Amino acid sequence: MQGRLLPKYKGRYQAHPIGYWKDEFEIAASLGLDLIEFILDYNDCEDNPLMTVSGCKEIEEISNQSGVHVKTVCADYFMDAPLHSDDLNVATLSAAVLRQLILHSQNIGITDIIIPLVDQSSVATLESQDRFINALTPFLIDLEEQDINLNLETDLGPSEFKHLLAQIDSKRVTVNYDTGNSAGMGYDPEQEFAAYGDRITDIHIKDRLKDGFSVCLGQGSANFSKILKCVQNYGYTGPFIMQAFRDDEGLEIFNTQLTWLRSLINSIDEKNGV
Repeated sequence: MQGRLLPKYKGRYQAHPIGYWKDEFEIAASLGLDLIEFILDYNDCEDNPLMTVSGCKEIEEISNQSGVHVKTVCADYFMDAPLHSDDLNVATLSAAVLRQLILHSQNIGITDIIIPLVDQSSVATLESQDRFINALTPFLIDLEEQDINLNLETDLGPSEFKHLLAQIDSKRVTVNYDTGNSAGMGYDPEQEFAAYGDRITDIHIKDRLKDGFSVCLGQGSANFSKILKCVQNYGYTGPFIMQAFRDDEGLEIFNTQLTWLRSLINSIDEKNGV
């Protein structure tokens, strides 16, 4: 996840680091990473390179130079300004931002845009779900034509999330699976994958205590062994994005958790004779 290898931007836990975002690509390459999931914030949105043609060219250039690519975008913008806001002005502006983001994403080879439907943008009520579906419908043709997925990240339980997906008539609307958020809400990975495992196209790796906050990988309630087994069983081939716990500086604590995760994966592979 963008910014995890750098000091916090203006003290924010997760944000696009304006002014020094390019520094992260070389660091990521040195760690053997090949992807950075870009962030589109509500704050300073107009200064994000994703929103301009020249900025997108800069992303392409640094990606080609470093070998670290941008294939996914975490559009946190829509958590602060939901597409399904009951404020018409907010909803209208957010729709315009999404349309521009889809256009620019297609130009630089981005395949997935993550739409957070949590916290203030939650669709926990049927009314909010109806508003969201209505707001999303005009984009479905664009998504198909541009070959881009919209990944929904929700706080809904497995059956409720499956029901929401069934109401949207497009395979371009997919699932972002967040290991930490699911653990924090006490959901069972096997039930989640049974409900929508074939629709997952982006996975965020993090850990949380049940009903609590983010913690370092392995210290929370996420059952990574079970999750990785589900991932394997459902033939998932998309990206794994490290959205793990961070401190003010970022790099050292990220590297510690990356080492932990790689060790876990290696131990599972050894048990399976891989």
